[in-house]
Amino acid sequence: QVQLVESGGGSVQAGGSLRLSCEASGDRVSRTYMAWFRQAPGKEREGVAGFHTYMGNTYYDVSARVRFTISYDNAKSTLYLQMNSLEPEDTAMYYCAAGVVNRVFSAPEYNYWGQGTQVTVSS
Repeated sequence: QVQLVESGGGSVQAGGSLRLSCEASGDRVSRTYMAWFRQAPGKEREGVAGFHTYMGNTYYDVSARVRFTISYDNAKSTLYLQMNSLEPEDTAMYYCAAGVVNRVFSAPEYNYWGQGTQVTVSS
């Protein structure tokens, strides 16, 4: 019922910026919460930033609180993640997720996922 299409990943040098996009379609209630997760090789999937699409609340992991900004365009049903001052540690596959959850950064609770977009930061 819900589809998520991601774009905006790429390769940048340390200190650079990227903006990720996640176009959503389907039942609106089923995507009350939307979030960005990332997973590096050999590491667990971790939450980066989340958004309540009705209330406008934002949620950030400590590592993203200063450098990243999450936003949502209601007219376009699109979630964004503006990433500035990128570091090699940010290198990972980034995934967009949507659902009705109890914990914003609890990956198993999300019902819908995008295909992922690769972000690579070189030093």
